[in-house]
Amino acid sequence: MRFLNRTAGRLSRHRRGPLAGLAVLLLGLVMTGGLYAAFAPATASETKADQELIDQGRELFLVGCSSCHGLNGEGIRTARDGYNLGPSLVGVGAAAVDFQVGTGRMPMSNPGQQAPRKERLYNEEETKAMAAFVASLGPGPAIPSSEDYSIDGLSDEERQEAISRGGQIFLTNCTACHNFNGSGGAMPRGGYAPSLKGVDEKHIYEAMLTGPQSMDVFSNGNIPPDAKRDVIAYLKSLEDEPEYGGFGLGGLGPVSEGVFAWVVGIGSLVGFAIWIAAHSTRSKKDKVEA
Repeated sequence: MRFLNRTAGRLSRHRRGPLAGLAVLLLGLVMTGGLYAAFAPATASETKADQELIDQGRELFLVGCSSCHGLNGEGIRTARDGYNLGPSLVGVGAAAVDFQVGTGRMPMSNPGQQAPRKERLYNEEETKAMAAFVASLGPGPAIPSSEDYSIDGLSDEERQEAISRGGQIFLTNCTACHNFNGSGGAMPRGGYAPSLKGVDEKHIYEAMLTGPQSMDVFSNGNIPPDAKRDVIAYLKSLEDEPEYGGFGLGGLGPVSEGVFAWVVGIGSLVGFAIWIAAHSTRSKKDKVEA
C-alpha cells in the first residue's frame, strides 16, 4: 500500500509539472494527424475526381451554352433593349441542369420560345458533368436520388396510401395547369403546360424542385420530399389506369368531351334526321277537280 501511494504521488507530481500540458497537446495533435492521414487519401481522390468532372462540364458548357448564358453562367442581355437571351445559372443547382438537359429542352434553338421536350443532345455522363459545373457556380438544389421518388420499398397498402395522398396534393396544386389527368393544357400568352405522361420520375421531382419556365417552385419547405414522392406515385398510377369510358379524348376533361358531344354526337343526330326526311315515302294525292 505504501508503494502504491509513492507511485501515485510521483504521477501526481509529473501531472502537475510544467511540461504535462504540452505533452497532452502533442499527444492530441499526433492522434488527430493519424486519423486525418487515414481518411485524407480518399477525400483527396474524390476532390480530384470532382474537379475533373467540373472541368469537363465547363468545356461542354462553353461550347453549347455560353452563347446564351455567358462564359461563367452569369446570363446575357442584349445591349439595346435588355432582352434576356439566357438567364443567370448561378444558384440554380445541379437539379435544374439535369432536368433541362436530360429532357432535351436545352440547348434551345430559339431563346424566345417555350422549350419543348425533345430528343436529348447530351448523354448521361455529359449531363452529369455540366450539372457539376453549374453547381460549382453557387449553391442550389442537388440531383435527387432514387430513394427520394421511388415507392418500390413500400407495401401494397402503403403504396395505395401514397397514391391517395399524392392525388390530393396534385389536385390542389397542379390541376389548374396540368389537368387532373396530367395531360397538360393551354396557358396564357401562347404557352402551355406539358403532359406529364411518360416523363421520368426523376425529372418530375426535379421540375417540382426547380420550377422550370413558368412553373412555380415547390421547394422542400412547401412540399416535403415524401409528398413529392406521393405526387409522382399518383401520376404513375394514372398511366396504368384503363379508360373505363372508352376513348379518353386525351384526358383533357369536360371541354374536349363537350366539344365532341356537340360536334360529333348532336351533329350526327341532325345529319341522320335530315337523311331520314330525304328518303321517307311521300304521299301522293290526285288533285280533286273543281
